Amino acid sequence: MTAYFFPVYPWDKSSLKSLAVDLQKFEKLDAYALKVNTKSSVEELVQILLKQARTDLEKVRVIWMWICHHIEYDVVGFHNKSLRLCEPMDVLRTGKSVCEGYAGLFQQMCSVAGIQCMKLSGYSKGYGYKIGQTFQGNSDHAWNAVYLDGRWHLLDSTWGSGTVDDTSTKFTFRYNEFYFLTHPALFVNNHFPDNSNWQLLKPTLTLKQFESNLQHNSDFYKLGLLDAHPQTALIQTENGTATISVECRPSTLFTFKLEGTDEHGLLTLRKQGMKLEIYPQKTGRQELQIFARPSKSTEDVYTCVLEYIVECKSVDKSRRFPKDLHQPVGPSWFTEKQGFLRPSHPDPIIHTNDGRCSLTFTMGKDISILASLHADSSSLSEEMSRQHIMQIHRGNQVEFKVHLPHAGSFVLKFFTKKKSDPGSYTFVFNYLITCLNTEVKWPAFPLRYSKWAEGYELLEPLSRLLPANRNVQFKLKMQGISKVLVQAGDTYTLTLSRDGFWEGTCNTAGCTELFVMVHENANHGYYSHILKYDVETQ
Repeated sequence: MTAYFFPVYPWDKSSLKSLAVDLQKFEKLDAYALKVNTKSSVEELVQILLKQARTDLEKVRVIWMWICHHIEYDVVGFHNKSLRLCEPMDVLRTGKSVCEGYAGLFQQMCSVAGIQCMKLSGYSKGYGYKIGQTFQGNSDHAWNAVYLDGRWHLLDSTWGSGTVDDTSTKFTFRYNEFYFLTHPALFVNNHFPDNSNWQLLKPTLTLKQFESNLQHNSDFYKLGLLDAHPQTALIQTENGTATISVECRPSTLFTFKLEGTDEHGLLTLRKQGMKLEIYPQKTGRQELQIFARPSKSTEDVYTCVLEYIVECKSVDKSRRFPKDLHQPVGPSWFTEKQGFLRPSHPDPIIHTNDGRCSLTFTMGKDISILASLHADSSSLSEEMSRQHIMQIHRGNQVEFKVHLPHAGSFVLKFFTKKKSDPGSYTFVFNYLITCLNTEVKWPAFPLRYSKWAEGYELLEPLSRLLPANRNVQFKLKMQGISKVLVQAGDTYTLTLSRDGFWEGTCNTAGCTELFVMVHENANHGYYSHILKYDVETQ
């Protein structure tokens, strides 16, 4: 053969094919190929198909399309060689075969159409392939090369036609455009020809490279993903952890499963991809799957795009994440789209030594936010855990003060809804908050009643639990209020300072509870409760 080499790098990553193809121009031709149902002879079938095909490319396309939609994979024949039928006429008559039959029929149909076509054989990472396996003995797959526009191009009609389920018992027609004139640099990812010249690459891959290389399936490229690291299928952990990253152009959402769960890792989204840190909780070999979906998709369906084998030599016991931690973690382009702009903490983990932290965001208009705190070890109810978060609005900026009830790992979750929408809140994202200081034991913030308005701000006291028989200083910022009272054993009036704060001192003697009340309108005689404190018992 004459060798036509495509460089592996650089190549146009926007194109998945070895030939510039406008698929829209094939729409009528494709629809025609699907309707043709002649099975009397290969020659007659090709003659009927070519009635709508003018160029060599169109001839190859109409033959490809017909085979992909009319020949089903012979699962029984795959398991039992004696029952296989691979001669072109037998494949046409029965409408089923294994890869050998697909490639043989494709070659004969191209021959009738006057197209140069080769049937190729080699190893493949297809049905039955196990990550990291070695290949030896006879080749296990067959596909084709066609000669168009002065050079050779690769295609695989078997993989273009559909899929066999995981148990290798059932075939489903599921057309896959990816394997039509696939760029050789992508095709070699899971096709290794017996004759290395048919890789159509320079330099060519060795079998050892093919075996160890990470397999990118067709969905990886169809979703617009560009690259993944590490590029080997087997990952070794270091000090109980490993990091995986994916690069992509469009806004893509990711998730993962390590041995069937997403509990033992931290996945963070980036504008150009994602980063995943995994912390396996047992030693030995484990399967890691990476899933992705376009952010614009209306369906919440993730597709597996990468598979690794993780070999863990030691477990990092310090990295155990709360069960409530939801992937991905931390702010990202996705949370920006939900209205959380300019986060004060761009990292997914917040470390606090004294058990307190403060986060700020600039928020989009018409967004109502709910935050909640979760921990595996905490005996706090969800309602009580919310009382360990104080939300403060200043114009379009919102601050969340968090006081942890004890040391440990916590999940800070954010939910939103439109203010104008009476519906329920929707989860947006979460942070991981960690505190190792076992001395930490912050009480909750004071109970806020429904009359506590969005623009109000409490500066002191921030603790719900007040000391008994003490003078306590109060300081609040509230607009549009005519009078503020603190009701304890006695009633105290707060005064409005020049700089806009309601301030004053009250004594906690003789009471177990303390309330802050506001008089919203000078013309009305009643007060509204806005805050409640508890007083320590002596």
